[in-house]
Amino acid sequence: MAKIDEVKEHIGALKSYLNILVAVILVIGAGVSKLYLEHSIGLIFWLGVIIILIAISAFIVISKSMHQNIKKLKDLK
Repeated sequence: MAKIDEVKEHIGALKSYLNILVAVILVIGAGVSKLYLEHSIGLIFWLGVIIILIAISAFIVISKSMHQNIKKLKDLK
């Protein structure tokens, strides 16, 4: 496989990971907000908040990696 195709595949995979992370953030965010509105702030609420923060951090890291690969793709053309 050519280097350019390899980079394209990697970018595609990173896009898929970002989509999954956005879905996780939305689902857990909805659950956390429901717990907050019901005044059920306990262990599950705080675990949800922590997981959201971790997912947002992972989103940032993956986004940076994707942009680096896009720059690499420009150099290969």
